[in-house]
Amino acid sequence: MKPVIFGLSGLTVTADERRFFVEAEPLGFILFKRNIENRVQLLALTDELRAMTGRDDLPILIDQEGGRVARMGPPEWPAFPAGPAFDALYDVAPISAIEAVRAHAEATGVMLAEVGINVDCWPMLDIAQPDTAEIITIRALGREPMRVAAMGRAILDGLARAGVVGVVKHMPGHGRALVDSHLELPRVTADEAALEVDLEPFRRLADAPMGMTTHIVFDVWDAARPATLSPTVVEQVIRGKIGFDGLLMTDDIDMKALSGTAGEKAAAAIAAGCDVVLDCWGRMDEMVEIVERLDDISAVSRARLDRAMAGVTARRSDVAFAKLVAKRDALLALV
Repeated sequence: MKPVIFGLSGLTVTADERRFFVEAEPLGFILFKRNIENRVQLLALTDELRAMTGRDDLPILIDQEGGRVARMGPPEWPAFPAGPAFDALYDVAPISAIEAVRAHAEATGVMLAEVGINVDCWPMLDIAQPDTAEIITIRALGREPMRVAAMGRAILDGLARAGVVGVVKHMPGHGRALVDSHLELPRVTADEAALEVDLEPFRRLADAPMGMTTHIVFDVWDAARPATLSPTVVEQVIRGKIGFDGLLMTDDIDMKALSGTAGEKAAAAIAAGCDVVLDCWGRMDEMVEIVERLDDISAVSRARLDRAMAGVTARRSDVAFAKLVAKRDALLALV
């Protein structure tokens, strides 16, 4: 098995993709809007991926947070609110906000599990700052670490109730970035004391099964390399200061914050200590280069994967989707 999660080009697995994936044995797959048409098609696709790999516990990922970050949406699935809605409720009723976001996450998990998706790249634990880039503020759970941690825990719990694994992101924190790392490389000049605020939600959820890095340069830790490619940040900050020992994946290595070829970036991320590379776009030439540059997954990373996925197929929500949505919406209406 190669330590990489690949995207697909379309609504079905092409013949070329099938041949490549069977030989390469990627750790898992991630789905986007280009891969999604309706429930029947999506369940057929996830069934096909599991049959192709022979792995019932195959990680099939998606970014399904609510708001703008929702790969499954209307008219096939309902639109869901984003993090700031729950942050606003927390201002007036903290316990209600936690219950609302837990119901929100469980409903999301039910929706995903129904179509064979078992990993959601969520919750986002980045602390919003007054000048944080919009890519984060439209999704953030708040500006206070304990609030973000409490709602992040509720999201992980809600997803788990539905048999879905959550991924905490973006380690060690994207909130101080002034630009979008999809488009350019952010640089954070804050000192270590200030960054303790950003680390705190991740510390509180250090037992999360999976986590995702961020493509940001933190001058105080490694002024030469973004976190994803920095052994110092991965080993000393994420594994050390935060204490995270779950499966650590990169953010999408195709984002413009990183430079180099796909294979170079993938190899550098694994060398830095990441367990898994995330390559989202399903470009065959890039996927081939990545596989050529990567060794098989390490025993340590494989153990982390097995821990993260243990029992996923056995956990299913016994609460109806409509009931969960109604509970969430009734609580959000308190604002």
